Amino acid sequence: MITNTRPRRRHRRSAPLAAGTGLLAVLSLLPSPALAAPPGPGTATADTSAPERTAAASTGTERRVDAYLTAIRNRPAALRSFFRDLPKGGDLHNHLSGAASTELLIKLAGDDGLCIETKTMTARTGPCGPGTRPAAQARTDRAFHRQILRAWSMQDFSSASGESGHDHFFATFGKFGEVTWRHNGTLLADVANTAARQNQFYLETMLTPASSGAKKLADQVGYQAELSRMHHALVAGGKLDKLVREAGREADKGNAEFRKAAGCGTHKPGPGCRMTIRYISQVSRGSTPARVFTQMALAMRLAERDHRYVAVNLVQPEDEANALRNYRLHMRMLDYLHRVYPRAHITLHAGELVPGLVKPEDLRFHINEAVRTGHAERIGHGVDVAHEDNAAGLLRTMAKRDIAVEVPFTSNRQILGVTGADHPFPLYRRFGVPVVLATDDPGVSRSDISTDYRYAATTYGLRYRELKDLARASLEHSFLPGRGLWADGGNGARHYELSNACRTERPGVRPPHTACKRFLAKDLKAALEWKQEEAFARFEHRILKARH
Repeated sequence: MITNTRPRRRHRRSAPLAAGTGLLAVLSLLPSPALAAPPGPGTATADTSAPERTAAASTGTERRVDAYLTAIRNRPAALRSFFRDLPKGGDLHNHLSGAASTELLIKLAGDDGLCIETKTMTARTGPCGPGTRPAAQARTDRAFHRQILRAWSMQDFSSASGESGHDHFFATFGKFGEVTWRHNGTLLADVANTAARQNQFYLETMLTPASSGAKKLADQVGYQAELSRMHHALVAGGKLDKLVREAGREADKGNAEFRKAAGCGTHKPGPGCRMTIRYISQVSRGSTPARVFTQMALAMRLAERDHRYVAVNLVQPEDEANALRNYRLHMRMLDYLHRVYPRAHITLHAGELVPGLVKPEDLRFHINEAVRTGHAERIGHGVDVAHEDNAAGLLRTMAKRDIAVEVPFTSNRQILGVTGADHPFPLYRRFGVPVVLATDDPGVSRSDISTDYRYAATTYGLRYRELKDLARASLEHSFLPGRGLWADGGNGARHYELSNACRTERPGVRPPHTACKRFLAKDLKAALEWKQEEAFARFEHRILKARH
């Protein structure tokens, strides 16, 4: 079941940061090339100071593709085609309820006989009384359809309305929430089909397993400050395992619905049928401590017992009152549960904050705590990293531990107003922290992964090889089982050289030999990475053929 995990939250103002803190203080520790602002749109020059980007020289083919990319930078249609066709790895930061298209949500609301409150544009169950309209009327009333579309997404959003992008974005989840929890599989088909059409091969999407049961169990057990006692109470009598089985049945049902909606097994299957899909269990950080801990325990027990669920993540606005008040407590909960469930992966929304949204002191520790106490293997957003205490040390730690940051450029702009030189994307790369691009909530954002790759290229002057390595990183830092296809470059900088079993192979040029084939058959991550390398070979061939 999917629940509304992103409630409305108002901005809070705070005093400006004191001199000597923040981005400039961090950049002052770096060599002078990092002090320059990123290249503007249309600039083809790359910042070559980042270890991650200088790990391996481009091949002749990659340089020719890069020359083509430079040549089309002022040709919008050609750029759109290039970035749509570019193989783009996996999406590791994707909320299922916010990722499905708004048009689909409106259709489902009508199919379910839901009503729309005309004042708030919130979907409700029927019958439709005063102050509501049947959602089905949106099928024929285009103005009504457009009104819902604007309320349920960032379509045509303007801050001139008096509402911030932050508040409008998060408010959408409460408005369409009555629709999404009913249709996991249908939403997944829509999201997977879109990702596949964008030339992605893998999806980790977030949902809330056994939501109602977890709430009931949490309220039954109650919060206990001694976390080991609370965990024992959750496990006693098989109570938590009952929720694990419930989550498994939900996944079974969702998969059957997905296959039907996507046409899998028919004569005309949707492209999403080819996707490899895994789930990340959401924890509602704005809830009571008892519910947060119960959801965490369920998520991590699931990750060790059901291969379809791979990790845990905390969701809802990071600036929400309970989320701020209990942030360190949540990290201690994860620290305890990590010892109980060491094979469960952890990825955390952390640092989705900017000055003025929270008090200055709340900008100083969230990513540090997620990394050092919460055992995060990936960080979602990480926008306020320059304001963290000992930011340079934190960045070096992330690089050394190979902790990736998930960057959704579009939602960072819409929610936080952070773009261009103000975004820490170049800073992470300068320190050799692995970066992966992600969509976050593309349905709400009215965007897609190709748009964010194009934004990265034109705003920061990335070359083709750098885009290629961003896509590779998204699969390398997935939570799929296996060692992967690549030899490890160490300290966050990857050379992307084939590992020993496939060292002499040429993906996309010839089939793998026996040893490599056996390796790929046993290593799911490596198999997907091989598939992407074959796609890169086809893509480069088409580009160079088109040039002539």
